[in-house]
Amino acid sequence: MPVSVVAYVVGVIFVATLIRSTLGFGEALVAVPLLAIRIPIVVAAPLVVAISVMVAAVVVVQDWRHVELRSASGLTFWALPGIPLGLLLLAKGNEHALKSILGAIIICFSIYSLTSDAKRFRRDHWGWLAGCGFLSGVLGGAYGMNGPPLAVYGALHQWSPRHFRATLQGYFLSASLAGLVGYFFLGLWGATVRRYFLLSLPAVVIAILIGRAINARLKGNSFLRLVYIALAAIGAVLIVQAFIA
Repeated sequence: MPVSVVAYVVGVIFVATLIRSTLGFGEALVAVPLLAIRIPIVVAAPLVVAISVMVAAVVVVQDWRHVELRSASGLTFWALPGIPLGLLLLAKGNEHALKSILGAIIICFSIYSLTSDAKRFRRDHWGWLAGCGFLSGVLGGAYGMNGPPLAVYGALHQWSPRHFRATLQGYFLSASLAGLVGYFFLGLWGATVRRYFLLSLPAVVIAILIGRAINARLKGNSFLRLVYIALAAIGAVLIVQAFIA
């Protein structure tokens, strides 16, 4: 385990965790592709999921009062039937077409929300809750990318930055923990993953604290703009991945 590789992994984990702690989502598309440049994907994927569990657990413990429990549980419930469909799409679907279409939809939604008075609702809207939850399950099963539909729902719901961050972690805690258990039973929670995880812990803790401080200073409108910009960036990454994969 060369020092340069360890430093690279810890640096990527720090940046990804800072994004996750600030916005509540978005670390997977940063961490997994960058980590896969220097370490095997069978090490990178379980490592990112383990970090996700830790971040979600810390945030939920810190800010449990800000978790919108009904929303988090509803999104989790509706995500469950979407996961098998996502796995089927991964096995049978056209990955390039799916990523291109998904990326274009996310970008269009983000641009529309940034430039107009998009639809908003103050209370849980069960149609949107079911749709975003189900789509998060599909994308999670197919690509391990649950975040964008959850972020869309949170933005439409007009959660405050703290509620947004905390509620998404309530979802991610159960989803990522289930994924980690799956990796364990597949034999992918090995010594190398554990070493990287332990070496990354100081950087993760620092990033969580910095992200929480940034999140607390963000106001509603400026935070939502950051969310939409992050979603647009994710959409662009998906389209790029579709053409170069």
